[in-house]
Amino acid sequence: MAKKDYYDVLGVSKGATAQEIKKGYRKMAVKYHPDKNPGDSAAEESFKEAAEAYEVLSDDNKKAKYDRYGHAAFDGAGGGGGFGGGFGGGGMNMDDIFSQFGDIFGGGGGFGGGGSRQRRVKGSNLRIRVSLTLEEIANGVEKNIKVKRKVQASGTTYKTCTTCNGTGQVMRVTNTILGRMQTAATCTTCSGAGQQIDKKASGTDAHGLETSEETVSVKIPAGVVDGMQLKVSGKGNDAPGNGVSGDLLVLIEEQDHADLKREGDNLHYDLYVSVPDAILGISKEINTVTGKVRIKLDAGIQSGKILRLRGKGIPSINGYGKGDLLVHVNVWTPQELNKEQRTFFENMREDDHFIPNPKENDKSFFEKVKDMFS
Repeated sequence: MAKKDYYDVLGVSKGATAQEIKKGYRKMAVKYHPDKNPGDSAAEESFKEAAEAYEVLSDDNKKAKYDRYGHAAFDGAGGGGGFGGGFGGGGMNMDDIFSQFGDIFGGGGGFGGGGSRQRRVKGSNLRIRVSLTLEEIANGVEKNIKVKRKVQASGTTYKTCTTCNGTGQVMRVTNTILGRMQTAATCTTCSGAGQQIDKKASGTDAHGLETSEETVSVKIPAGVVDGMQLKVSGKGNDAPGNGVSGDLLVLIEEQDHADLKREGDNLHYDLYVSVPDAILGISKEINTVTGKVRIKLDAGIQSGKILRLRGKGIPSINGYGKGDLLVHVNVWTPQELNKEQRTFFENMREDDHFIPNPKENDKSFFEKVKDMFS
């Protein structure tokens, strides 16, 4: 099922201010909070949607990427959005969000409020770089990548933390001039996991985790750009105990192409032709990201002419069609001539056919640049 627009989820417009976004989230969080809707799975799902939307729209960087790419910015590699990574990774988790609105839910953090339920910590994210050719970017590709990640070792068992009783937090009471203040802090015994090691397998780290190499399949959609980060949920490091795994964040790197230059969704190709070919006209075969195509150059074509091959560029990551391939015609002027060739061109100096005589429809350089970006 398609995801709802984050702005619609929070009931705000796309031009909403940070305060309006926060207000919209508070309203939805109060309305759909599980403690106020026990056993209502639809309300719980709406509550999660609101938290996910707020995580993105409250972060300026994530919001800018969402406004530009939509949900594709976060779900391009098969990830499901979620609360702990998003497009840039390392985003707010559920407890970060609850901590801002503890007065609504009774304080204490954690899903359900009150601090009485066991928290589920998330394992750390992993980051890798994937280098793609322009052809792979244009057509989309599936990559099988070897990843070394921390996983729970067989033989390691956990028990409820005796310090925090499984909540992952300890409550502290401080006397101040305003009265007794109660604050929650992450349990130092279990690092917030709510569980501690009961029996540790040999060869594991302090958290009972071991390193394992795994081949992860990453589906990369067509149209990604250099620097974009995709997420594969649950393929980061495991968390100890009953925690959830972190995410694998895939950073896209675009390789230079021998013939084509990318500009957004458009591609540029420099085509060099000889003076005789420009005068007489010729058919030329050129490279594109989907194979070779043959184009016809009319007799008398001028250097600087731009031929637009529509739909031969890069697909839009937002699904808005494909860019174009712009072929820039450059007439190659020979730098060395033999005696016979030099005599011929000297005789053509005063020939009417060789005297520049631009017509009204022969566009200037600036007009060609304008057309190229229109």
